[in-house]
Amino acid sequence: MLTEERYAAILKLLEKKKAVSVLELTELLNSSESTIRRDLTALHRMGKLTKVHGGATSINGVYQMTEDKTSVRHNLHVEEKNRIAQCAASLVHKNDFVFLDAGTTTERMIDYLHEQDAVYVTNGIVHARKLAEKGLKAYILSGKIKAVTEAIVGTEAVHSLQRYHFSIGFFGTNGMRAGDGFSTPDIEEARVKTEAIQRCNKRYVLADPSKYNQLYSVIFADLSQAAVITTALPDKQLRSHTTVIETDLGKEQTSS
Repeated sequence: MLTEERYAAILKLLEKKKAVSVLELTELLNSSESTIRRDLTALHRMGKLTKVHGGATSINGVYQMTEDKTSVRHNLHVEEKNRIAQCAASLVHKNDFVFLDAGTTTERMIDYLHEQDAVYVTNGIVHARKLAEKGLKAYILSGKIKAVTEAIVGTEAVHSLQRYHFSIGFFGTNGMRAGDGFSTPDIEEARVKTEAIQRCNKRYVLADPSKYNQLYSVIFADLSQAAVITTALPDKQLRSHTTVIETDLGKEQTSS
């Protein structure tokens, strides 16, 4: 395959997925890892994409106001979400009082949770069922049901949270962008996230690389308010605003 053909294929995949890894590109394009890394470097210098550790993300952050249904998002970035979820679950310890935000990546955490001597509170309907099925001590917030994300939201959910102080919390996000923060398209869901983050001693946002440089209509937290667990290091601008835990390297990069 000619160089220009590889460039076109990489950019086409990025347009669809927003984030790609070196591994999947080597398999898709039947090229060596060194060739793909050179291609990503060249495209990065051309301003066509953002090169990150282990792959690349789309250069253009897109302002969005809507989101896919949970059933659709379950099938996106599955490998990345599983690695992120496993890393996040390892941070739960004995006697923790845990908030587990609604979302497909936080839901995957439950597959890796084994700490019986912890208490879990969630606004995720599916999350609560899965926690109970595993025999974990679980509580669900009261409030309005949001069908698209299968979450409990609204004023009543915010009031429910005001009774709690969590030792640790795990959150989903639709987007994260330097200068803006973590964002989601729904005002009521954002209010729940904001309230919950403020009530956690330790806060982690679970974000695969497709969330980098994306902006949705409602900001629910500053990047400095939570550490990000991800599979590929974001660009320096994002890293300068938050703490990043990169699952593949097992390293933590602290904001400057």
